[in-house]
Amino acid sequence: MDCTKIIGEKIKRLRDSRDMSIDELSACSGLSVKQIERIEQNIDIPSLAPLIKIARALGVRLGTFLDDQETESGPVICRKGQSDDTISFSNNASDARQHMHYHSLSRTKTDRQMEPFIIDVDKITESKFNLSAHEGEEFIMVLKGTMEVNYGMHTYILEEGDTIYYDSIVPHHVHAYQGEAARILAVIYTPI
Repeated sequence: MDCTKIIGEKIKRLRDSRDMSIDELSACSGLSVKQIERIEQNIDIPSLAPLIKIARALGVRLGTFLDDQETESGPVICRKGQSDDTISFSNNASDARQHMHYHSLSRTKTDRQMEPFIIDVDKITESKFNLSAHEGEEFIMVLKGTMEVNYGMHTYILEEGDTIYYDSIVPHHVHAYQGEAARILAVIYTPI
């Protein structure tokens, strides 16, 4: 299954079902018409911040774009090795998060309010990052390696076993410390 194609198709289907033009979605989300067209055509895969803006403009949960099933409402168990499908979020910008590979732990839970992921963070050489912000909260636990979190005017270094919980409306960026590979557990909450 190509999760990236599903995201673009779901956005277009949801927009069409609401009789919303791309211009209207652009106005509601603050994204450009061209950016939305490229996302719907699966040319670009949005980073989390634009995807959250689209979800809010369409009046749906972020998870709606990742759901595998339409009717599951009970608990979801994700056994070791079952989170192998990778979801990549990127906006083709110079600081795109193409170095982060998201493994959803809850795609079959359609009524969820939180998005739990295991995220593999590749080695990178980039040292400058643009901070982004969106409504909601994020919780991160470092499983392997060391992470750097730029949060507002502060920088936090997190080692294996460390956690951070923050309001994501404050501009932030999460990346591996000194460009080394890492693995984290991240739980993202975004209000509708």
